[in-house]
Amino acid sequence: MRILAVSDEELPFIYSPQVSRRFQDIDLVIGCGDLPYYYLEYIISMLDVPLYFVRGNHASQVEFGVNGERHFPWGAVDLHRKAIRDESGLLLAGIEGSIRYNFGDHQYTQVEMWSMACLLSIQLMLNKMRYGRYLDILVTHAPPWKIHAMDDLPHYGIKAFNWLSRVFKPVYHLHGHIHVFRSDTITETQLGATRVINTYGYRELTLNSQELQAGSLTPRTRPGREQSHE
Repeated sequence: MRILAVSDEELPFIYSPQVSRRFQDIDLVIGCGDLPYYYLEYIISMLDVPLYFVRGNHASQVEFGVNGERHFPWGAVDLHRKAIRDESGLLLAGIEGSIRYNFGDHQYTQVEMWSMACLLSIQLMLNKMRYGRYLDILVTHAPPWKIHAMDDLPHYGIKAFNWLSRVFKPVYHLHGHIHVFRSDTITETQLGATRVINTYGYRELTLNSQELQAGSLTPRTRPGREQSHE
């Protein structure tokens, strides 16, 4: 299974007919926030594959276009506070937004993030009973605590996300929110059994479908600088 993950920055070569040639082998798209609905809808229409997303802290409540107003990208599935099994058997779950810093939309305190993570954990335990594993991919906008995060309040990491990864051991934790401007920025970190990846712009990932059916996934991404948090 080939996955395209996107967040935070609209890229001209994706928002163009080139996307269908460049990503013709993609099976699934994941949006990690702060991208306009029309951008995600364009990806869906050009690649004709499922798209799952969470909203970022800059997401609008309503987006207006030539076809009127909409509150979500047409054809996409909102993962916020949900655990979903894709048609391929992939187990996904998500939490939107960032830490609260100015009382804007899709911003939460650490306590509120903990509350959502605990409620999500009930669904993940049901996954274990039904499918033999908790979770394959955790999708958030904000990063985990002290992993890819920054020191200013808007870009703090979320403590509950570290707990989710350590307890439920997804293969990937995909996030956005942290913009990458330097080539030496760390965008991949191993947190126990979980590979934490900053998807700023876009990232391509590969999962072995046979291992997916067996309940044991092997992650493969483009090479990048990394850091270990075992």
